[in-house]
Amino acid sequence: MGDRWNPQQYGRFAAERRQPFLDLLALIHPIPGGRAVDLGCGAGELTRALHERLGLAETVGLDTSPAMLAKARPLAGRGLRFEEGDITAFDPPRPFDLVFSNAALQWAPDHPRLLSPLARAVAGNGQLAFQVPANFDHPSHVAADETAAEEPFRSALGGSSHPRHVLSPETYAALLDRLCFAEQTVRLQVYGHRLASRDDVVEWVRGSLLTDYEKRLSPELARFLDRYRERLFAMLPDERPFFFPFKRILARASR
Repeated sequence: MGDRWNPQQYGRFAAERRQPFLDLLALIHPIPGGRAVDLGCGAGELTRALHERLGLAETVGLDTSPAMLAKARPLAGRGLRFEEGDITAFDPPRPFDLVFSNAALQWAPDHPRLLSPLARAVAGNGQLAFQVPANFDHPSHVAADETAAEEPFRSALGGSSHPRHVLSPETYAALLDRLCFAEQTVRLQVYGHRLASRDDVVEWVRGSLLTDYEKRLSPELARFLDRYRERLFAMLPDERPFFFPFKRILARASR
């Protein structure tokens, strides 16, 4: 399977994508000298910020994308390293003081089952923290689903659009309680992004959601993007700047 990720495309809105990370980081209790893992570390800049701001002795950034890891590895050093690894197969030999994931768990299926091994990887007095997008009812995502349901894209995609794995905030709260976390914060937050125009919404999702379609469609991609843009613009006003609200779930829990 080819690498779906394009670090340059994803990084076009790095500043906007950084704020949820900072908000999640602010929820974490200090753990100087501790050990952490960042699941879905991407290009590594935020993993390095996590490592330095929390005063960690050891941080491991894991990702499945060779392209992202190629960008991340030059940032390694002073207790920070990057390795190839799959969230769904995460089973470390030793627990971590912090198991962290920023905008990555949404790609993995079956979150009730997924969170169990993540919880087991948290040390006795450790923390679990994650952030996932919850914007699937916005036109940016609805238009992708509707376009994927049209031919010839439906057949090329095997009749399936991008799956939705993210649960409701209250479901995550119940799961964390069931996993014996004594303290937790789970919240839904709306981030308002002022983009130059609605064209930037297309560029935004090309760096995230549409990477899944790009990987599966191949030669049909150009036609898919044209049809997606047509559907999306029928739903969005032509305003400059364009206000793009984006919902995310932030969760932190401790033993």
